[in-house]
Amino acid sequence: MTGLALSDLRLSHFRSHLSARLALDGRPVAIFGPNGAGKTNVLEAISLLSPGRGLRRAASDELARRPEAVGWKVGAVLRRLNDLHEIDTWSEGGDPRQVRMNGKAVPQVALGTVARVLWLVPSMDRLWIEAAEGRRRFLDRMVMSFTPSHAEAVLSYEKAMRERNRLLKDQVRDATWYGALEAQMAQTGAAIHANRVAALLRIAEAQDRAETAFPAAELTIIGPEDADLGGDAPAFAAALARGRQRDLAAGRTLIGPHRADLDAVFAAKGIAARQCSTGEQKALLISLILANARALAQDFGAPPILLLDEVAAHLDAARRAALYDEICVLGAQAFMTGTDAGLFRALGVRAQYVEVTEENGISRTAERDAP
Repeated sequence: MTGLALSDLRLSHFRSHLSARLALDGRPVAIFGPNGAGKTNVLEAISLLSPGRGLRRAASDELARRPEAVGWKVGAVLRRLNDLHEIDTWSEGGDPRQVRMNGKAVPQVALGTVARVLWLVPSMDRLWIEAAEGRRRFLDRMVMSFTPSHAEAVLSYEKAMRERNRLLKDQVRDATWYGALEAQMAQTGAAIHANRVAALLRIAEAQDRAETAFPAAELTIIGPEDADLGGDAPAFAAALARGRQRDLAAGRTLIGPHRADLDAVFAAKGIAARQCSTGEQKALLISLILANARALAQDFGAPPILLLDEVAAHLDAARRAALYDEICVLGAQAFMTGTDAGLFRALGVRAQYVEVTEENGISRTAERDAP
């Protein structure tokens, strides 16, 4: 058993899975089966063992199996180093999801204190060429893996910004209405920026130390005028006050960490990630996930759980084998999906194998021998 791993996973009325249970031994897990069978649903369930809305960002009422279920539940036994944690998360009737750890109700953020979960899904393949919002989300997921409290800072910032934007849309010009909101935005905004900078530094250090088959990426936080202000809360508060007239005209807040973007360059070639080939963009994403995992292994004392959906896409056989080798050297419990067991042949007995099939709209899982 690795330093951080699931030893038991249970799904009840979750997406296409009426009921499923996997007994796990800490090795990487290769999940294979036809498209639509429910492979990604297993990964999504595991992603809910971390704070947030999971790898699909789905609302609670979207996760229940239809039409018979009004709720769903995911349970797991998690081993972290020498400690065991029993975790259950569920929702009934579309209510916000609840979390219980070791028999006690806890807030979602508590999950970040015992586990780290990173994921790479096909929708992220276009990360470098689509809107900045996805890149900010990707950046903040990396940040939260190092600093779980980052989620609270982001939520607090966004709440204050929504209130400020409401004042702006209503054309409120009385400065006294803005002071407290802008002070909160400045304080949390500075923390957000500082957390992001620290995370990118850890990623860069991990890339510098790594011997890897995947290309390094140079990451930079960019944004419009005054977007970060160097993490200086008083300077950010002053900039918000100066910008009220402009923001009143726009009806929204035009500066701050919510406008920042993540820029990536293929380091060895000096080419912006958005200009790289599809395969190179995929390789850069894998490189960043692995670097994030290596940094966490050092900081957290154990590598994170990795969720790699359709990871073989855009990778040739040599790159796939290199990825599997790096996962095994890292000692991470990685859950990987693919349509064919043969995609994971290079893993051999280093992995567990689970076949997912679909019958009459119900997903079924079964352990299989190595291909």
